[in-house]
Amino acid sequence: MNTLQAIILAIIEGITEFLPVSSTGHMIIASSFFGIAHDDFTKLFTIVIQLGAILSVVVLYFKRFFQTFDFYFKLLVAFIPAVVLGLLLSDKIDALLESPLTVAISLLVGGIILLKVDDWFNNSEETKITYLQAFKIGMFQCLAMVPGVSRSGASIVGGMSQKLARTSAAEFSFFLAVPTMLGATAKKCYDYYKDGFVLNHDQINLLIIGNVIAFIVALLAIKSFIGFLSKKGFKLFGYYRIAAGLILLIIHYFIHPLTII
Repeated sequence: MNTLQAIILAIIEGITEFLPVSSTGHMIIASSFFGIAHDDFTKLFTIVIQLGAILSVVVLYFKRFFQTFDFYFKLLVAFIPAVVLGLLLSDKIDALLESPLTVAISLLVGGIILLKVDDWFNNSEETKITYLQAFKIGMFQCLAMVPGVSRSGASIVGGMSQKLARTSAAEFSFFLAVPTMLGATAKKCYDYYKDGFVLNHDQINLLIIGNVIAFIVALLAIKSFIGFLSKKGFKLFGYYRIAAGLILLIIHYFIHPLTII
């Protein structure tokens, strides 16, 4: 991976992490086109730069993170399903992460669902969340273990299915991203450390660059997304996902099979 590739991947991470379009899916496709997706450092890079993105949530919602312990317990309850399934299905998840075709199909199916979400749950106005609702949202988030599904999209739809207002569901999804991404990053770093993977000076610099860029871009993306979501809903994201999924499927079946290069 060179510096330009690291910058592009970090921009993609910052833009897509909190949008319902799948940051992992976009980075798998981008790194595949770069021909670096199979590289161990690339896989580590795409996970670690999520730290920069989640820091943007902490900065933007700084005061909200100093609420009652009830707030943290609800995040913990929502986080538990991802921990359990992540540990149980770790190998299968890693295999799916090497499948751009899975990303294409997930983008298409997810896009069709997003076109209907506003009609299904548009009348939801609740802003408070219960422990049971938090757990159910956490179960929805687990769908994002399939690349291309979108962690934020799955958890936001999960929140809306529990009668939460769109913006409240989106904000809880942002908060839930903090423990989820921290956990995923810690596990991936530990796995690499256990396997004896050692970062060199250039790779450390790329990780620093990637986190800084992901942080800045994510700040802008979150602010824009909340405003857009409250006014326009999910349909535009649905159309985007459908278009992206169809383009990738056309490339796979008519031009060149989608594989990790």
